[in-house]
Amino acid sequence: MQTYLLLAAALLYAVCAFLPASARRAVSGVTAAAWVLHALALSSDVTASSSPRFGFAMMISAALWVSVAAYWIENRNLALDGLRRLVMPCAAVAAALPAVFPGEVLQLEGKAPAYAWHIAVAILAYSTLTIAAFHAVLMALQESRLHTRTPRAHWLSGALDQLPALLTMEKLLFRLIAIGFVLLSLTVLSGVVFSEQLFGIALRWDHKTVFALLSWVLFGALLAGRRWRGWRGKTALRFTLAGFATLVLAYVGSRFVFEVILHRGFV
Repeated sequence: MQTYLLLAAALLYAVCAFLPASARRAVSGVTAAAWVLHALALSSDVTASSSPRFGFAMMISAALWVSVAAYWIENRNLALDGLRRLVMPCAAVAAALPAVFPGEVLQLEGKAPAYAWHIAVAILAYSTLTIAAFHAVLMALQESRLHTRTPRAHWLSGALDQLPALLTMEKLLFRLIAIGFVLLSLTVLSGVVFSEQLFGIALRWDHKTVFALLSWVLFGALLAGRRWRGWRGKTALRFTLAGFATLVLAYVGSRFVFEVILHRGFV
């Protein structure tokens, strides 16, 4: 059942990517339907068992699920239709990923009841910062497009031309980073608590902890630099992409290596 829901959501996301901008009601309806189907698919493992399924594909899928929701909400206030052509194809691929790479069952027996909330907050933090990384890439492409004298008639240039002004995009970027940083801070703090309960030490210095803390430092430095030094433009884009890259190495990248390349479980 979950596989059918994922494939149906992926198909609707793909359809939504190619609907004309004039069909606003159709776009909104198809997006909502795909998002609901995607949500049902992602939650099916949790509702079917007390042991949720977890893996790199599930994290990517959840990240794009949150991305679709965020852009659908923001599109009601800002002219973000150009992002639909970029986000929806990615969402279609991400929605289908768990059907190919289902991941592993995460055993919660013997762990504190709130441990599931730690995982949920971590996924939300990763998802929000994924959106910020998408934004950073789009802003870089948009800025490059503004400096290109020769027009290019292809779907990407058309999508970039429909984006809001760079200043508006930058405000949205830092809004997303601030929310993601708060969630990441909660993830790190709750991780310290559960690490002490499960392993008897405040911090378990494995690759996940190191990369997660490095990402937290990078995003914190960016927000501080924005607040007191007025950082923006290329500096903001570099810090955003660097922070996101370390977060990928901490979670999705390491899980991909263990699950797909080494065919091993991973805790």
